[in-house]
Amino acid sequence: MNNHVSSKPSTMKLKHTINPILLYFIHFIVSLYTILTYIPYYFLSESRQEKSNRIKAKPVNSKPESAYRAVNSLDGLASVLYPGCDTLDKVFMHAKNKFKDKSLLGTREVLNEEDEVQPNGKIFKKVILGNYNWLSFEEVFVRASNFGKGLQMLGQKPKTNVAIFCETRAEWMIAAQACFMYNFQLVTLYATLGGPAIVHGLNETEVTNIITSKELLQTKLKDIVSQVPRLRHIITVDGSPPAWSELPRGVIVHSMAAVQALGAKASVENESQSKPMPLDIAVIMYTSGSTGLPKGVMISHSNIIAGVTGMAERIPELGEKDVYIGYLPLAHVLELSAELVCLSHGCRIGYSSPQTLADQSTKIKKGSKGDTSMLKPTLMAAVPEIMDRIYKNVMNKVNEMSSFQRNLFILAYNYKMEQISKGCSTPLCDRFIFQKVRSLLGGNIRLLLCGGAPLSAATQRFMNICFCCPVGQGYGLTESSGAGTITEVWDYNTGRVGAPLVCCEIKLKNWEEGGYFNTDKPHPRGEILIGGQNVTMGYYKNEAKTKADFFEDENGQRWLCTGDIGEFDPDGCLKIIDRKKDLVKLQAGEYVSLGKVEAALKNLPLIDNICAYANSYHSYVIGFVVPNQKELTELARKKGIKGTWEELCNSREMENEVLKVLSEAAVSASLEKFEIPVKIRLSPEPWTPETGLVTDAFKLKRKELKTHYQADIERMYGRK
Repeated sequence: MNNHVSSKPSTMKLKHTINPILLYFIHFIVSLYTILTYIPYYFLSESRQEKSNRIKAKPVNSKPESAYRAVNSLDGLASVLYPGCDTLDKVFMHAKNKFKDKSLLGTREVLNEEDEVQPNGKIFKKVILGNYNWLSFEEVFVRASNFGKGLQMLGQKPKTNVAIFCETRAEWMIAAQACFMYNFQLVTLYATLGGPAIVHGLNETEVTNIITSKELLQTKLKDIVSQVPRLRHIITVDGSPPAWSELPRGVIVHSMAAVQALGAKASVENESQSKPMPLDIAVIMYTSGSTGLPKGVMISHSNIIAGVTGMAERIPELGEKDVYIGYLPLAHVLELSAELVCLSHGCRIGYSSPQTLADQSTKIKKGSKGDTSMLKPTLMAAVPEIMDRIYKNVMNKVNEMSSFQRNLFILAYNYKMEQISKGCSTPLCDRFIFQKVRSLLGGNIRLLLCGGAPLSAATQRFMNICFCCPVGQGYGLTESSGAGTITEVWDYNTGRVGAPLVCCEIKLKNWEEGGYFNTDKPHPRGEILIGGQNVTMGYYKNEAKTKADFFEDENGQRWLCTGDIGEFDPDGCLKIIDRKKDLVKLQAGEYVSLGKVEAALKNLPLIDNICAYANSYHSYVIGFVVPNQKELTELARKKGIKGTWEELCNSREMENEVLKVLSEAAVSASLEKFEIPVKIRLSPEPWTPETGLVTDAFKLKRKELKTHYQADIERMYGRK
């Protein structure tokens, strides 16, 4: 699964329809402008290209298996943000004392909600939102402290688990800080999880208290509470929920405000607050799930602090002037880490959601302002799906422009792409051409951080050009506290994820089965192993899986075996080029087990063999199928399709007919919609050990199959 994409500007340029003579004249003017502006630029500033070409990470020694470290952490890995702040409650206390009256968490006031009937008869809920209302560091501290005391009064003990199952909002962070202060272990569950996964997480962690919202209580928790026998208290963050007659016996519902009031009344003399230690569990974070039920990753205070320390170092001039927009799930390590980076450096965090992010978002009433327009953030984290959506929306609007406007935009786009590749800036284009596009995200974004899945080169370059800011691609896992690598702000190369952060080191382990070795030339390749204090404690109540994925070296340093295959560029930056496991994360973040898809479909009479394929740049699964000759010939006869065996296998009509059969079988096998192959390629040749596409035991050789069907993969996915 090679995710590297060429960063040559010529491959990503937009096509225009300008008269060649006029184009020649425009190029002459542009060249003259470039020369005149380049001379002072050359003498007055160091080019971005020069910074980009610097060595960013080096091997610690000359051995092939040596770990790579960032050049500024060769002598030792960073593990704390501030001296003495070795637990999350101390980090918050430090920030509270330093930024006491400064604004910290912001929430928009809901002015009005109304139902809007669509032309197709569907009803969409639309909102009109007011200004952001802010809580200061001091106010957040008081609310968190009172909430922690209130939980204590409800029977919550130190080092026991309390669950949060809630959308991203200020109350989520307040609840988290309360747990960090009182040494309660915070169990995080995605708001999008299905019933069985929620029940599994709550029962495995034996929680008695859960923090949620009124909506999630009504839509998800209500149906499963009876399956969680230890549950005693449900706390809703947004006021008191409506009376609930079917409430299981022994379960009490409270509002967050009531629990805070309970804590505020608690006698100081009776308070016995247990302070956390660095190695205590801060969070048990349930992953978004792969095959089967999700796993809980145990993350200590010191793990999170080390990861946050590494991330913060890659954001230049981070501080009180910055405004971060929070809308990704806080139950995801990327968002939680990003917000803790901001909190610890005095930045404001304004909350949003994917449905209210921009003026054109689905829940924003036409004519009213989305969250980015009101907040005007300077920092933003995003997943590729969000960025791809913005990219498509803008390009659709460009295609709707008049011929003159469209060609002007394309000329500016292509010109800026060339200048970026040389490490130069384009202030006039930024000011007059791209300002309107930039205003879609508020107009002040100075850094976009992308994580969760690989970002395509075309989308990354689009964001660089139209939003006039660097896009930091990151690589990390829940198991590494989200930390691994992030590209530096002046590195505009595409297709790679940057150098190791200052908190960790990365080495490549040979994977003989896949043919990747750390002795490979010109670039060492292998399975990515991450080492450092950010590497977590393992999986909750799953010692076997912990032993399989984690180990400690002779120096006592903890390492994570990621299952991803990487290669190092000469400057120490990492590329993700393959995946050891057959588990692939789609562009929208869903995990697909290719083996599970194959197992559900391979027993069909029509199928002799099948290989499912997906990559993280796309949102759907495709497949290569060796059909059964007798069954396919009979299907062709029924559908009136004629031809030789090869002609039938190469027929798009037959591909579609086989796809219908596969889709029906997939639904019967209870595959999720995103797991069902959307396009297939029929192979007239069987896969045998002699062809090199399967092993002697007839197990699929995914790498060889991918190479063999590369042209078909490009056809089925199309080029962006």
